[in-house]
Amino acid sequence: MTDVLAVRGLRKAFGPAVVLDDLNLTAQEHTCTALIGASGSGKSTLLRCIDLLEVVDDGVIELDGEDIADPRVDADRVRTRIGIVFQAYNLFPHLRVLDNITLAPRRVHKIGREQAEAEALELLDRVGLRNRASARPDELSGGQQQRVAIARALANKPRLMLFDEVTSALDPELVGEVLALIRDLRADGMTMLLATHEMGFARDVADRVCFLDSGRVLEEGPPEQVLRDPVEPRTRQFLRRIIDAGRL
Repeated sequence: MTDVLAVRGLRKAFGPAVVLDDLNLTAQEHTCTALIGASGSGKSTLLRCIDLLEVVDDGVIELDGEDIADPRVDADRVRTRIGIVFQAYNLFPHLRVLDNITLAPRRVHKIGREQAEAEALELLDRVGLRNRASARPDELSGGQQQRVAIARALANKPRLMLFDEVTSALDPELVGEVLALIRDLRADGMTMLLATHEMGFARDVADRVCFLDSGRVLEEGPPEQVLRDPVEPRTRQFLRRIIDAGRL
């Protein structure tokens, strides 16, 4: 399989705090890679570095063979190839759902309004929200807003999708609808990298699980191996806490 993403020797520090420390990771085409680990292990920072929202201190981030961490690279151009969805929905509250989704295609890609809206409505069909196209974000539930945020990220037809704990801000009864959408994207062959605390979801949907600890990928492999029979003592300790909390 082709590597869509290859991260090598990535380092990122905030002052004296080293968050990513010689991190290495790959994501193959049409696969889902789940990032797991305790809070502070570097999962969110890694995703932000990949989307060029953080300037890396050292290392290489290759997207389809291009080192996008090179400071000479046009970050805006790169971001048109990467979709990212955060814990917070980050929708523009004064815009309708349809306008939230069409804003980037129209402003960045210079797509005409008619085409952009037609494609946005197709995406709203995909996430089950076509009937809310004219609604404002505050008229939607949290789960609906997160599905709109995913549709907005898909509007740019990204090569790679990044999900950063997208269910952590949702009420428990709304988590399932967002996870179901991500499961559908996986079935469609979208290349995805997702940071998650939903271990059962990682086991069911991911092709590969990477356990991050102290800014490094400490252990990686198929979900059944990493989540059921981990090699590293630190991985076993982390998963024991998850199991004791009833989350796996």
